Amino acid sequence: MKSIEEKIENIAKRQLEFSELKYFIKTEDINSELANAMVQAPSKTGGDGKNYPDIKLLLETKDKKLFPVMIEVKGISGKLEKINDFGEIENIKKDGSPNFANINGFAVNGAVHYAKAIIDFTDSYKEVIAIGFNGYEDKTGDIKTELGIYYVSAKNMGIPKKVGNYSDLSFLAKNNFENFIAEVQKLELTQQEVEQRSQKIENEIEVNLKALNQKMQDDLQISVGSRVELLTGMLMAGLGVENKVAPLEITDLRGETGRENNDGKVILNKISDFLDKRDLPTEKKEMIITDLSRVFISSGLSTPINGESKLKTIYSFVEKNILPIFTSAYHLDFTGKLFNVLNAWVNIPDSDKNDVVLTPRYVTILMAKLAKVDMDSYVWDYATGSAGFLVSSMKLMIDDATKNIKSPERLNQKIVEIKNKQLLGIEKRSDIYLLAVLNMILMGDGSTNIIHDDSLKNFEGKYQQGENKNKDFPANVFLLNPPYSADGKGFVFVKKGLSKMNNGRAVILIQENAGSGNGLPYTKEILEKNTLLASIRMADIFRGKAGVQTAIYVFEVGKKHDEKQKVKFIDFSNDGYSRQNRKKSGQDVNLKNTNNATERYQEVIDLVLYGKDYLKYLTKDEYIEDVITLNGNDWTFSQHKIVDTRPTEEDFKKVVSDYLAWEVSRVLKGE
Repeated sequence: MKSIEEKIENIAKRQLEFSELKYFIKTEDINSELANAMVQAPSKTGGDGKNYPDIKLLLETKDKKLFPVMIEVKGISGKLEKINDFGEIENIKKDGSPNFANINGFAVNGAVHYAKAIIDFTDSYKEVIAIGFNGYEDKTGDIKTELGIYYVSAKNMGIPKKVGNYSDLSFLAKNNFENFIAEVQKLELTQQEVEQRSQKIENEIEVNLKALNQKMQDDLQISVGSRVELLTGMLMAGLGVENKVAPLEITDLRGETGRENNDGKVILNKISDFLDKRDLPTEKKEMIITDLSRVFISSGLSTPINGESKLKTIYSFVEKNILPIFTSAYHLDFTGKLFNVLNAWVNIPDSDKNDVVLTPRYVTILMAKLAKVDMDSYVWDYATGSAGFLVSSMKLMIDDATKNIKSPERLNQKIVEIKNKQLLGIEKRSDIYLLAVLNMILMGDGSTNIIHDDSLKNFEGKYQQGENKNKDFPANVFLLNPPYSADGKGFVFVKKGLSKMNNGRAVILIQENAGSGNGLPYTKEILEKNTLLASIRMADIFRGKAGVQTAIYVFEVGKKHDEKQKVKFIDFSNDGYSRQNRKKSGQDVNLKNTNNATERYQEVIDLVLYGKDYLKYLTKDEYIEDVITLNGNDWTFSQHKIVDTRPTEEDFKKVVSDYLAWEVSRVLKGE
């Protein structure tokens, strides 16, 4: 079928001219920032060339808000849009890679690709209108046109939201645009859409991180010990600070060999500026710069080979494939995934490396909800890792504040308070500490109380900076996944943390057998001032990273355990996810929701908070209410599971049946 794209493009232009709208054609640029985004993003065919939307506009509302409009034109029947089974624009394949065939072949898909490029690669424009305009000749020779209009925004995680049904472009006219934008602003994601998109983005970043990790290992021969610091530093340099520090550009890395102008020094200077404008305390900034100097200055990675340093090679990949995801999905804990992906290459049995496994996001959210985190919570973590627990808690706290505070001014004040005063984490390892700082910065700069220290030896439960410096942190939520090699399988951390709390909840992810005696004497001592509320036997959540059976223990803090207190024991071995450990595969392969996983996780929350009336997906055999002793050695599900050994009528029938079958076989054999 012959395309009539040129005719359709002229029809679109005439409609815009009729509405007295200024537009820009394929070879024209609206402004330098938008033009640069079209250069930086992958082209719609997957190469490195520039993107060329067919028609572009920049429209302004009465309150001076600017909206880029990207229009892509096609001229063949059936080429308006390509959607998946869920009704979503299908620009991403199942493996997380871009579907360039759809992006190049369908009008809406191409327009959405351009809109996403603007969101990812500009600072000024985070809301874009994407329009697919398609046309074709019917059997009588008449031209038919069709439009697909979508709103693409950073607040909606880049998910295109369909905007009404229109037969022409007159909705963009000045007298109609205000009403159109009013409808657009109502388009928000459902919770299910947020979760689906989160999982897709997590898969996308995991695929890209694994590709980068393979490149650093095979092509660049960069040691495992340097990779986390390299990537963390490059992310800081590449993020920049809006209106203060420009993001690092590839062209800034020129392969020079001078003491002050080599690629490593250029990147480190950008990191230093980034930390300055984030108002990090001087001692915290100096520690980070000193640690990063080892890989950016002393490692030799800045030495050019054929005109290009290894640092530039890595940053080229980071800028194109990693940074856009971090900037568009600001609310997710990706640095935890970053560490786990890079650390997966460490294969040193019994080394301390294997004692650091960062908790998956869906588990940190579960635990924060079990702790009943809300906007008034003060949350701390004594082995914070990449700050996954604090990220999940911050999100729940801000969501709760948004729901309950109706004054915009008071809400903004509360959010600042949450980030600066209500979250605290301590991390001993410097490489992971860097990730925690970055993670909280990505969440909107809640890095204030991320402390690089030994929580067992030095931390005394106080703020270490700000107006509350040296005052006690009033923790009422304790979330923790401790190193299992520590005393009591890690319960030594729990004992110390709880000793500095007066009330609230503690939710601990730990090796399950710590509750059956291996956590002594700490488990016994903990019951003297705290109540065990629930014991949850977890599925194989660390498959491929750590071969341990884990459990979540939930405590009410500050109340001695009563031997008559019923504890809720839950066997959550079947959490609805199917897991594999394919090293080069993404999350869509290694973690699949095959049996109502989302609903099962919510059910566990309801069971712990409200009781057995919420049993639905789990069976009665997987939920027990029973008492424990004060000895601290009978906390596991299996210790309370009742195995009925009495034979049933069915058992009797089976034995008789088996015996008769045996007798018959003897007769048939002449025995």
